[in-house]
Amino acid sequence: MEQVHLHESRIQWEQKAGDWKDAIKKSAAPLLNDGDINETYVEAMIRNIEELGPYILIAPDVALPHARPEHGVEKAGFTVTVFKEPVPFPKGTDQSVSEARVFVCLAAVDSESHLGLLQQISGLIEDRSLIEALLQASSEADVHKALSGWNQ
Repeated sequence: MEQVHLHESRIQWEQKAGDWKDAIKKSAAPLLNDGDINETYVEAMIRNIEELGPYILIAPDVALPHARPEHGVEKAGFTVTVFKEPVPFPKGTDQSVSEARVFVCLAAVDSESHLGLLQQISGLIEDRSLIEALLQASSEADVHKALSGWNQ
């Protein structure tokens, strides 16, 4: 699969979210605005958490909102949204992580692109120093600067 470039318009810094649903909507907004996903995909991401718990909390401070491709993905892509304030999630079973500030919203058109996107963004998610730099950001410019070396 061809790598998906993280365009500047898909990197966001937000003061806060009303709740975890609002955080997902904000993190998905660039994909929605560009027509890469439709509103049913956003609804499916929220419904999945309501039904399955906060399985998208994949590392300390990091959430990976996503749903199945057939729920409204038109084109593969992802966003990175950093919230100044932690976004709490309802605790799930065996869930040690219950909040996140870095949201990587993922949209894949099929299982192959899903695996390709996960492989591509795993470097971001696994790089604790990069996550720390994102958490220290106090502006959108800081977030862009932190991601500039990774997003090449």
